[in-house]
Amino acid sequence: MQIQFSFIIPVYNRPDEVQELLESFIALEGDVPFEIVIVEDGSTKTSKAVVDTFSKSLNISYFFKENSGPGDSRNFGMQHAKGNYFIILDSDCILPKDYLVEANKSLKADYVDCFGGPDAAHSSFSNLQKAINFSMTSFITTGGIRGNKKSVDKFQPRSFNMGLSKKAFEDSKGFGRIHPGEDPDLSIRLWELGYKTKLIPEAFVYHKRRISWSNFYKQVNKFGMVRPILNKWHPSTKKLTYWFPTLFSLGLIVAFLLFIFGFKWLFVSYGLYFFIALMLALFSTRNVIVSVLVLPAILVQFFGYGYGFLKSTLAISVLNKTPEVHFPKLFFKLK
Repeated sequence: MQIQFSFIIPVYNRPDEVQELLESFIALEGDVPFEIVIVEDGSTKTSKAVVDTFSKSLNISYFFKENSGPGDSRNFGMQHAKGNYFIILDSDCILPKDYLVEANKSLKADYVDCFGGPDAAHSSFSNLQKAINFSMTSFITTGGIRGNKKSVDKFQPRSFNMGLSKKAFEDSKGFGRIHPGEDPDLSIRLWELGYKTKLIPEAFVYHKRRISWSNFYKQVNKFGMVRPILNKWHPSTKKLTYWFPTLFSLGLIVAFLLFIFGFKWLFVSYGLYFFIALMLALFSTRNVIVSVLVLPAILVQFFGYGYGFLKSTLAISVLNKTPEVHFPKLFFKLK
């Protein structure tokens, strides 16, 4: 099969991000043809003027639609794309020069209908962005599930950097209404349909993560709330490891209380964990400030996700609440 790539990029009030992303398309190496489909998801601050400046140098289409969320916007973009293999990106990403060459090479050598690539921190990112990137991608915090572990058949691509064939899109009907969590939900449904997924480590993106401490907490808290819903929808995907942030957070509280009463061994164990994280961050980033910021980033990530996971588990699995009714903010109404 001759692969014809279409990049699908939903955007909401982010013209500056679109400018940076499209500039990285200009710099792509290789002779792999592609088109770009920008889907403006009901923005009040549109990127139309930015897109127009690239119309002569890139094969690019622009669509404006009512706001219905990133999942539905990606589906819209894939429905209007001309290619037979879609690459879905978030607008806060920047492509390295060899991105498309590496993705194309991997698919030619070992074709799958869905792939994912990891994310990395660009040298221009802020110290906070770099710290959060480490926390979200390091093996010591996530076990490598976001792209640093070479899982093939059971890797769950994330929609900030995800490839999907037209056939797989049509068979699966694309992304659902839940957000976040629409990407693992799609991956699981693809597995159930018999499709394989894989990680392409070389096809990474620089992911800016428009983030502050409060936004980071809200993001990971939603991630935690979504997982029990996915477990309810897809029981075969349940894992004990999803409990780790909750147990880690509760354990840290217990360790602190025990420390007050003179029992130090558990608190010291946590101290050792954070020391290892600090050393790994220092080795990885070569930046003392970033490495120190990694420590609160880990705490925010674990407590945010852990609390969200526990709250959602109690509501969904214990109290048997309906997810769409109990957590309406996690679901978009499709137009």
